[in-house]
Amino acid sequence: MERILVSACLVGRPVRFDGRAKTLDDTLLARWRAEGRLVAFCPEVEGGLPVPRPPAEIEGGAGGAAVLSGVARVLTPDGADVTRHFLAGARSALDVARSTGIKLAVLKEGSPSCGSLRIHDGAFRGRVTPGAGVTAALLEAHGIRVFGEDRLAEAAACLDDLESATA
Repeated sequence: MERILVSACLVGRPVRFDGRAKTLDDTLLARWRAEGRLVAFCPEVEGGLPVPRPPAEIEGGAGGAAVLSGVARVLTPDGADVTRHFLAGARSALDVARSTGIKLAVLKEGSPSCGSLRIHDGAFRGRVTPGAGVTAALLEAHGIRVFGEDRLAEAAACLDDLESATA
């Protein structure tokens, strides 16, 4: 049975920067949870950031790959550099995925860690831009498919393909 790395906030854990969860009420996610497939993980907390914490964005909306390569940083609104926490959390997520054989992740879209298709633009004005967060970029770079919570049908199709390939 394939396991799925999932953002902890999506399964009800209050780990977001504002101290809340973003619980996703979805039948697919509920089924995967009942089947014991889900491995809940918050890269920001695992990287050493507290709950609650100031929001953070990737400078210039550059994306997680730019952070991984050292070209961009992750900053709070007052300019504090929290890049090392985001990098540590991403590495920890990759370690968990590798140690459990995970090939698929469902992560919180828009997050500077977990966003798979879009992140905030770095100006702290609520605007988004195309791009991936730090954790999503690292997982994808290592062959782990990442889907936002708004793409569960695609994640389910990927899961079916993975399980067909190993059957």
